[in-house]
Amino acid sequence: MHEAIFEMAEKMEKSVEALRAELSKVRTGRASLGLLDGITVAVYGSQMPLNQVGSLTIPESRTIAIQPWDPQTLPAIEKAILKSDIGLTPASDGKVIRLNIPQLTEERRRDIVKQVKKVAEEYRVAVRNIRRDTLDVLKKLKKDKEISEDDLFKLQDEAQHETDSTIKKIDEVTASKEKEIMEV
Repeated sequence: MHEAIFEMAEKMEKSVEALRAELSKVRTGRASLGLLDGITVAVYGSQMPLNQVGSLTIPESRTIAIQPWDPQTLPAIEKAILKSDIGLTPASDGKVIRLNIPQLTEERRRDIVKQVKKVAEEYRVAVRNIRRDTLDVLKKLKKDKEISEDDLFKLQDEAQHETDSTIKKIDEVTASKEKEIMEV
């Protein structure tokens, strides 16, 4: 495999991983610790990720429990959750914060699926842009006589194959997330 194709494949794989990470934050009506990624809590004079100030568990399919290691941080954790844009209201008993994930309405599920499809399309476009940039590099190599015409065609085929394979992965990740969202 040519270096340009190898770099392209790496970038495309990173795109698929980024899509997975982005979709893990999408609410599905089921509890997922991915919803809390990116929430930081102001404690001990600094911002700390939520998972570093307490233990996060899923005791039931639609509940997330947060047990702070230091009970003094409970109000700061509640405040951080309220400030975040996850749309969940924390309920505290003084020791544990519970987040109840409400059942999504059919209409809300459809809206979320539309949003997921839009995000997936952005990633497909990004992958096609990576392919285009790689093809430009290959054409320049051909122009500079570093590769032959035959090599160029072979490498263009490899680039297309890699692109098709990556877009298929994006479609699979998206379909899986859509199924998860539509599940009641």
